[in-house]
Amino acid sequence: MRKAYRLIAAVVFLLSSSLIFAQAQTGASLSGVVTDQTGAALRDVAVTIKNVDTAATHTIATDGGGHYQASGLRPGRFEIRAAKQGFADETRLGISIAVGQDETVDIKMQRSTPDACASGREFATTDCALTWHGITLYGAYDVGVGWVSHGLPENGYNYEGESLVNRNGYQHRFLIAPNNLSQTGFGIRGKEEFLPGWSVVFNASTGINPQSGLLANASKTDIINNGLPRSSYSTAIDGARAGQPFNDEYYAGVSSAHFGTLTFGRQRALGTDAMLLYDPAGGGYAFSYIGYNGTMAGGGDTEDSRWDDAVKYRLAYGPVHFAAMYKFADGSGGCYSASAAWTDTTCTPESAHNNAYGFDLGGNSGKFSADLVFQHYNQAISVLNPLLGPQSQSAGQSFQSTTDSINTNPINGTNLIDTNNTVYGIVTDNNAIMFAAKYTWDWFKVFAGYEYIWQNNPADPLGVGASDQGGYIMSGVEDNNLDSEKLVQIWWTGAKYTYRSKTDITLSWYQQRQNDFRYPQTCSPSAGFRASCAGTLNEGSLYVNHHFTKRFEGFVGIAYSYVSGGLAIAIPHGPGVPYNYNNNCAPTIGGRFTF
Repeated sequence: MRKAYRLIAAVVFLLSSSLIFAQAQTGASLSGVVTDQTGAALRDVAVTIKNVDTAATHTIATDGGGHYQASGLRPGRFEIRAAKQGFADETRLGISIAVGQDETVDIKMQRSTPDACASGREFATTDCALTWHGITLYGAYDVGVGWVSHGLPENGYNYEGESLVNRNGYQHRFLIAPNNLSQTGFGIRGKEEFLPGWSVVFNASTGINPQSGLLANASKTDIINNGLPRSSYSTAIDGARAGQPFNDEYYAGVSSAHFGTLTFGRQRALGTDAMLLYDPAGGGYAFSYIGYNGTMAGGGDTEDSRWDDAVKYRLAYGPVHFAAMYKFADGSGGCYSASAAWTDTTCTPESAHNNAYGFDLGGNSGKFSADLVFQHYNQAISVLNPLLGPQSQSAGQSFQSTTDSINTNPINGTNLIDTNNTVYGIVTDNNAIMFAAKYTWDWFKVFAGYEYIWQNNPADPLGVGASDQGGYIMSGVEDNNLDSEKLVQIWWTGAKYTYRSKTDITLSWYQQRQNDFRYPQTCSPSAGFRASCAGTLNEGSLYVNHHFTKRFEGFVGIAYSYVSGGLAIAIPHGPGVPYNYNNNCAPTIGGRFTF
């Protein structure tokens, strides 16, 4: 009897070993990484693998790096379906695996409209949407505290903090740091289908200052400093947000599942859209030069990061996408005369010629994505500084707007345009071409970009009294600022590492270079630098942000920036007047709540 048992046990052992060995020889596996449309790994995605021949199914969840793997599969034909709340289901068909084959199938999921919030608890703990009948309310609140080595007092209209080196900054100080990772504000958007595959779309959004509750208003930061001595300035900036009720976007249009989306209104420029995708810091003011400054987002001037009266078209076909944008001329061109003794009654009103256009071509292949953007803008305006007051650099002038630079004739006596509530601007015609790319490798993302901008004096100059962003007018206009063509180059690179799906560590580096467009070219330490001399601006940043919940995250980081050459001249205080300090160090800590 014992011999019989031993014999049976030996047979069972041999059969089991043979079966295991056969499975090892014939089994196959499927694996891959699941990401969202930006390349970020998605955790807890339900991946269902179905054997089409046997109808057998197997469901697994992705890990923190978005990975899934199924081993020991019977060879044959398979289909894979990925599902996650907040994303549209993705299915991969026609997958065949042979004996011993290890097949890799990566899946990219598109974010869908989140489920509407059913309770306050759900709103606080998930990423549900505040949606009612297809209309969604969204927004963010982002604020912190920081320290700057060379900064200025704040004002309630400033929305970009003080992380970047400032031409007028002069003292180290602690301060409230607004809008560090993103602009505080809110908006309302909608998409309603009226025919199968056709929908009406709209969006209206605005930015506010978390430290004051005022609308974001770059122009006002200059205006409240008009006429003050440099030592009495508070922070002054330039930007497209100029106190408009909807200072971000305000548009409506039609979207088709097959023919793309066409919208009209106030919209972000194509360069701005690309910047937000390919900037390691996502355009955050506290840690990104291209977010804070906006020169490259607008194709040469910060104010052009948003275009009024613009039509935008977008189309995606498989992995390739295309976009085109055109801005119609609007506003007033101001007033001028060729006479040296002109007055407000003898000058000729001018029409605005501030039209613009742009194109974007991009796509993705697996873990790599890239975009190429071209933009052209006529009569681009850059507001560089408050109107000067009675100080040593402007002796003999009450305000800076004493020259109509269309014909460089001086305006003697009282200004034609009241300097109260007005700005001073430099006008150029701009062209810009940008290339940016991103590669995602597991929990790493690597970013790089380059933009080349060329600027010339405007073909159609503006006059005193021309209109600017937000309906403000210019009491000082400079159309002949460039002795020769100005060339600006910007490059950036960086990486983002995601730790356990909730913590991001981001390192970035940015540099801007300009050519020597002074004539004659006499720029050197001995000859003295001017704003028209060649120079560089550099900024590096490192920060960590942790998601405590789906909506709330905390962050801490530091940015350091410095300038040299012509970019270290504090125009328009006067020829050769330098920055008070050519560098700035700015650590910041804070939090952001999004909905």
